[in-house]
Amino acid sequence: MKTWGFKTIRVKKNERAMLLRNGDFDRMLMPGKHRITAWGDELRTQAFNLEESAFTHSLSDYLMAREPQVVAEHFVRVQTGEDEVALLIEDGVLTAIIPPATRRLYWKGLHEVQAQVLPVPPDLRVPADLLARIRAARAAGMNRYAPLMAEVPQFHTGLLWVDGQIRETLPPGVHGWWQHGHAVRVDVVDLRAQTAEVAGQDILTRDKVTLRLNLTAVWRYTDAQTAFGQHPKPADHVYRELQFALRAAVGQRTLDALLEDKAAIDATVLAQVQPRLAGSGIALESVGVKDIILPGDMRTILAQVVEAEKAAQANVIRRREETAATRSLLNTAKVMEGNPVALRMKELETLERVAERIDKISVVGGLDQVLSGLVKLRQD
Repeated sequence: MKTWGFKTIRVKKNERAMLLRNGDFDRMLMPGKHRITAWGDELRTQAFNLEESAFTHSLSDYLMAREPQVVAEHFVRVQTGEDEVALLIEDGVLTAIIPPATRRLYWKGLHEVQAQVLPVPPDLRVPADLLARIRAARAAGMNRYAPLMAEVPQFHTGLLWVDGQIRETLPPGVHGWWQHGHAVRVDVVDLRAQTAEVAGQDILTRDKVTLRLNLTAVWRYTDAQTAFGQHPKPADHVYRELQFALRAAVGQRTLDALLEDKAAIDATVLAQVQPRLAGSGIALESVGVKDIILPGDMRTILAQVVEAEKAAQANVIRRREETAATRSLLNTAKVMEGNPVALRMKELETLERVAERIDKISVVGGLDQVLSGLVKLRQD
C-alpha cells in the first residue's frame, strides 16, 4: 500500500527493524520512534527480536555483498573457508559451530557475539580441550553442526574410518573429528576374551553315524585393525573356521573312538584353526566340545551294548570268585589232612556257628560225643 506524506514507525528496545521501500532494502532502524517520509512509495517494516541472535533472512547475502557499512554497524559477520570451522560464542558461552564454507550474520546489541575461526587439520582431529568444551555445550542443548564424537571404553579399542578407509586405532577415551566433506565413523572393538558357540551341528562319523555336537571356543583380537582389514565380520569368520574344523575332526573318527576320547576333538579343532587364523589379528585360545548327542535309536542300541558288556563282566567276576573260593577250600583241606589239631579247631568253629542258630542243645557223653555224632539238637 502506497503512503503519501509521513509514516511513523516504533521499534522496541529489544528489536531492530528493517525498512523496505517498494520491496527493496532501505535502511536498518534502531530502537525508538521514526518518522519516515514517503511520497507515493510503499513502505514496509520487518521487526527482529534480538533474543535470537542469528539473522536468517533472504537479504543476508545482499547485505554482506552490497551494504558493508550496515553489516559493520549492526551485525557480527562470520565466514569460514573450505577447510575452516568457526566457534560461535555468545556471552562467553559456546552456542554453535559454524561448518566450513559458510557465511552468517549475527545481531549486535543484546548479546556479546564472537566468532573464533579454526582451521580443520589434515587428520580431522578435534583438540582435546576443544572437545571438552563441545561436549559441555552439547549437554547444555547445543544441537547445531558439531563434530563426530566417540567414546572408547576401557579394555576396548576404536577403529577410525575416514572415507571408507581405516585411518588409525584409538585408545580408550573420548575422541572427536570434523566431518564436513568426509564420511567419518568409529567402530568400537572389545579386546577381552570372547566366546564363540558352534551349536546344533549334525555331523556323520566315519562309520556313518549321525551325531549332534555343541562346541565352545574362546578367542580374542590381537590386532583389531588387521582383523577388520581382512574380514568384514571377524566373529563370523571365526565361527565358520570352527564349524569346518569340527566337521573334519568328527568325520575322521568312528563313533567308538569319539566316545572313548572326546578330548581328541578339541585338540584336532584347535590344531586346525589356529594356523588358519595366524596373521589375521585373531587368536584362538581354547576349544571344548560340550555335548555329543546320539540319535534315539542309536542310544537304545548303545545302552543294550553297554548292558551286555556289564553282564559279561559280572559273569567273569563271579566265576573268578568261585574259582578262588574252591581253591581256598582245597588248600584248607590239605592243611587239615596232616594236622589233627587244626582239624579239631575247625570242628569247634563249625560247632560254634551251628550253636548260634540253635535255641537249646542237649549233650550226652561229653564233647567227644558231640564231635562224633552223639549230639542231640533240640529246637523249640
